[in-house]
Amino acid sequence: MKIKIYILILSCFLVACGSKKGIVTKKKKSVIKTEEIVTPEKLEPVISSKTEEVKTSILKPRSTVVEYIEAFSEIAMQEMRASKIPASITLAQGILESGSGNGRLAKEANNHFGIKCHGWTGDKIYHDDDASQECFRKYKAAESSYEDHSKFLTGRKRYSKLFQLKATNYKGWAKGLKAAGYATDRKYPQKLISLIERYKLYNYDREVLGKAKIVKEIKSEEVENHTVIKGDTLYSLSRRYGVSVTKIKVLNNLDSNDLVIGQVLVIKSI
Repeated sequence: MKIKIYILILSCFLVACGSKKGIVTKKKKSVIKTEEIVTPEKLEPVISSKTEEVKTSILKPRSTVVEYIEAFSEIAMQEMRASKIPASITLAQGILESGSGNGRLAKEANNHFGIKCHGWTGDKIYHDDDASQECFRKYKAAESSYEDHSKFLTGRKRYSKLFQLKATNYKGWAKGLKAAGYATDRKYPQKLISLIERYKLYNYDREVLGKAKIVKEIKSEEVENHTVIKGDTLYSLSRRYGVSVTKIKVLNNLDSNDLVIGQVLVIKSI
């Protein structure tokens, strides 16, 4: 009798173990089924969509540099005919000094060349430059700034040697302006030359001299630019445009991390 009871208990124990094993198997199948739902293939369209959105957002509108050249090339050539200052130099200085017309002096004072007062009796504006709150000339129109730029260079002895250069020698003019004290930035000549060659501004000199004919439509530029505003740093620009600090420095021939408000930087080739 005891043996029968013992066999009955053992049989119940084995049946119970078999039931638990079945439950575990079902749970494993449930887990596997859940994992199969989340697959890379099903996530891929979402990632692709976000990528396309980012690509679309970095497309930039037409460059302010190109718009600036279109707006002021005629007055630059007109001044070249009157004063013998190469139009390429005038345009490059205007782009650089005014931040393509976006700098404070250009917007609030129509001063496109950073010309300081120096005995000026007209309207004035005060602006931080080499020193705090320096006096700059203020004009009623941008064209007046171009005319005064010509008078400024032709009326001062220290610039007289520049007019002995050929009108097509924009490199000599760029270096001569720095040597005569027009700017304190030691990279000033290279910056002017870079702008002239990048945008082929020397063609405006050639048109004045009758050696070329400018096609008035300026095609889309081959570079992406940024005009420096307050708060910009090389690091913040590298994060914004996805370009390394080193590359920005190389593209712009920079030997330090210092930036100037209104400075036009080449960010990357398009």
